[in-house]
Amino acid sequence: MRAEGLRTMLAPVGWIGLGQWVFVLAAFGALVLGMWQVERQRRGKPVSRAAVGAVLVSAVWALLQAALAPGDPLALMADVARNLAWLLVIYALFARDGRHESVAPVRPVLVVLAVVELLQLALMVLDWRFRMVAPAVAMIFQISVMLRLLVITGALVLVHNLYAGAMTAQRAAVRWTCAALALIWGYDLNFYTIAYLVRGTPAELVALRALAALLGVVLLATGAARERATGRFSPSRAVAFQSLSLLVIGGYMLVMVGVAQSVAWAGGNATMLTQLGFVFATTVLVLALMPSGRLRSWLNVMVSKHFFQHRYDYRAEWLRFTNTIGRGGARVGADGGADAVPLHARVVQAVADITDSARGALLVPADGGELVLAARWQWATLDVPAQAMDAAGAAFFERGGFIVDLDEVRGGIDHQGEAAVTPAWMIAEESIWALVPLLHFDRLVGLVVLGRPAVARKLDWEDFDLLRVVGHQLASYIAESNGQLALLEASRFDEFNRRIAFVMHDIKNLASQLGLLARNAQRHADNPEFRKDMLVTLSNSADKLNALLARLSRYGAGNVEQLSPVDAGAVAQALAARWPQVAGHAHVALVEADPCVIMAHRETLDQVLAHLVQNAVDASPPARTVVMQVRSEGLHGCIDVIDTGSGMSAEFVRNGLFKPFVSTKPGGFGIGAFEARELVRAMRGRLDVESREGLGSRFSVRLPLASTAALSNPDSQQDIA
Repeated sequence: MRAEGLRTMLAPVGWIGLGQWVFVLAAFGALVLGMWQVERQRRGKPVSRAAVGAVLVSAVWALLQAALAPGDPLALMADVARNLAWLLVIYALFARDGRHESVAPVRPVLVVLAVVELLQLALMVLDWRFRMVAPAVAMIFQISVMLRLLVITGALVLVHNLYAGAMTAQRAAVRWTCAALALIWGYDLNFYTIAYLVRGTPAELVALRALAALLGVVLLATGAARERATGRFSPSRAVAFQSLSLLVIGGYMLVMVGVAQSVAWAGGNATMLTQLGFVFATTVLVLALMPSGRLRSWLNVMVSKHFFQHRYDYRAEWLRFTNTIGRGGARVGADGGADAVPLHARVVQAVADITDSARGALLVPADGGELVLAARWQWATLDVPAQAMDAAGAAFFERGGFIVDLDEVRGGIDHQGEAAVTPAWMIAEESIWALVPLLHFDRLVGLVVLGRPAVARKLDWEDFDLLRVVGHQLASYIAESNGQLALLEASRFDEFNRRIAFVMHDIKNLASQLGLLARNAQRHADNPEFRKDMLVTLSNSADKLNALLARLSRYGAGNVEQLSPVDAGAVAQALAARWPQVAGHAHVALVEADPCVIMAHRETLDQVLAHLVQNAVDASPPARTVVMQVRSEGLHGCIDVIDTGSGMSAEFVRNGLFKPFVSTKPGGFGIGAFEARELVRAMRGRLDVESREGLGSRFSVRLPLASTAALSNPDSQQDIA
C-alpha cells in the first residue's frame, strides 16, 4: 500500500487507538442522526434528503476510517463518497424551494469540483499499477493531495458564499450546516497541507481528524434540532468569481507541480529546457495579447459581466432611488422653512446619485420639439442657452435612447452619430460628463445632463444598463406628473365651462319666459291688467339676470347664502303665475297649498323650482297642465312638480338624469336637474324623483320646516337671517 511506503513517521499506538475510538463515536453519532432525520421525514417533517444521505455516508466513512489505514483503497473511496455527498448538500441548499435559475453560477463550479474529486479513483488505479515504482508512488501521492486541496478549497468557498449569500433573517437555516462543513473541510485543508509538506499522514493528525468529524456531527445534530423552517437563499454574485478564480489558480498549481514532478523524474537537461520553453511560451502569449486594446476591452466587459461582482449593490441603489423620488427630500427655504424639492430636481438627483455625480440638470421638450432647461440640481453655474438642444438632437435621443459619454465625443469617438447632434456648448463645457435620455413609450420626456464626478471614470456596460432602466422609470414619473398637470388644467377649464353652461341654462329659461310674454302680448296687449303683469314679469326677469351675475362666482361651489324662513306656498303661487293658460301650450297650476314655512334661500328656491317647472312644461304635451303641490311631511316641507309627459326610464333616472351635460331634449344642456339637486342639497334638503315611461314624472323638493329646523339640524339656527 502506498501509505505504508510513504509514511515518514510512525506514531505511537496510542494515537492510532484514540483515532479509531473517536471515529467509531463519530460513526455512531452520524448513524443516530441519520436515522432520526429519516424518522422525521416519515412523520412529514421538512427534511433534506441530500443531507440525510450525506450524514449516512459520513457514518460509513467514519467506520471505514476506524477499521482501515488512511491509505487503504476503501478508505480513500469513502473519502471521495463523503466529499461528493456534501457537495450535493451544498447544491441542494442553493437550489432550495426550486430556485434553480438562481444557482446557475454555482452549478458549473460544483461539476468541476465533483470531476476533480473523481480523479482520485483514477489515481488509485495508477497507484495500484505502479505500486512497485517508488518515484511514481510518491508523485501520485503528491498529485492526490493537491487535488484534495483543490476540492477542499473550492468547497470552502462555496460554503462561505452559501452563508454570506443568504438573507440576514434566513442564515439561521444554514448556520449549523455551514459551521459543520467549515470545521470538517477546514481541518482537512490543514491535514492535507501538512501531508503534502511531510509526504505522509501522521497518526496524530488522523486522530485529530476523527475529532473534527465528531464535532461536525455534533454541529449537524444541533442544527437539525433547532431547524424550524426552510430558508430561501439568494446566492452571492461573488460565487462565480471567487470559486472559479481559486479553481484556475489551483489548476495552474496542479499543472506546474505535475510538470515539475515529471521533469524531476525524467532528469537530465530536460529540466532547464522545459523551464525555458515555458517562459518563452508565456512571454509570447502575453506580448501577443496585451497590445490589443479592443481585445482587452472585450475581455474586460465579458469577464466583468459574467464572472466578476457587479459594481452596484442593486438593492441599495433601488432603495435610495425610491427614497429620493418618493420622499422628495427637503431643502431650506429663504424663510428658514423646509420646502419639498421639485420633481424635476429629484429626477436629476436620482440619476446623479447612481454615478456619484455631484450636480446635474434636466432638459425637457418644448412646443417646437427642441429641448429647454427645466431644472438644475446643485449646478447654478451651468450656462444653458435658451434652446439647449435643437429638435434634431431631441429626435436622435428619442429614436435610440442612446446614453452619451461626452468624454468619448470629445475624443473623436462616434458610435451612432451622437457627435453630430450634441450641441457645441455641451462639448465645450468640460464639466458635463454624460447625457441620459428619459424615454416613456418611445417618447422623449427629458434628458438628464450629468456633471463630472469627483473621481472620473469611463462608463461601462453596467452603467449603461442601470442608467437606461432608471431612465425609463423616471420617464414614467415625469409622464405621470405631466398627465396630472394636464388633468388639473382640464378640470379648471371644465369648471369654467360648467359655470358658463349654468349661465346659459338660466338665460335660456329667462328667454323662454320672455318669449312666452311676447306671444301673450300679441293677444292681450290692450288689457291693462296684462300690461301691469308684463311690467312685473320684466322687472322680475331683470332682477333674475342681476342675481344670476351675482351668483356666477358660486356656481359649482355648492354654496348658498344664509337660510331664512320662506313661505313655500307663496313661492309656488308666484311661480305658477308665470305660466298662464294659453291655447296650445301647457300651463302650471297650484292645486294644493298647505301652510308650509321652510328654511331656504328664496331666490335659490325660486331658481330650483323654475328649473323643474320649465322641464315639466317642455316634457308635457300641448294643453296639458303641470301640477304643483305644497304640503308638510313630517319634519320637512315638500313641493311637488308633477307632469303627464313621456316620463323617464328607471335606468335613466339612476344613471343619466343628474349627470351633467346629459339631456334627452334636443339642444338641451343637461344641467338643469343636476344644478337643482346641488342647490337643494346646499339648502340641506333633498330632491326625489318618481317617473314612469308614458305616464309622467314627479319631482319632490324636501326642505326642513322652519318650526322644526332646530330639531333636524341644530346648526341651522345660525343661518336664520
